[in-house]
Amino acid sequence: MSEDSKDERPRRGRRRGCRFCSEGEAVIDYKDAQAMRYFVTDRGKIVPRRNSGACAKHQRAITTAVKRARAIALLPYTN
Repeated sequence: MSEDSKDERPRRGRRRGCRFCSEGEAVIDYKDAQAMRYFVTDRGKIVPRRNSGACAKHQRAITTAVKRARAIALLPYTN
């Protein structure tokens, strides 16, 4: 692949918005382990913001909630 063809690749689709900003009722709760599993990979890592689609504010809240859920053994640190 030459340098010129790299610039001609089509761009990705439109970014999805933050689900917590768009849905007024969506709450990030560390006690809801089933909801927190969506933000943790099968290897136990917290999903990055570019993959989860959350805004920076809510990604920080997700990270805090996952860490709290791990601390009280609702989520495993690793699998």
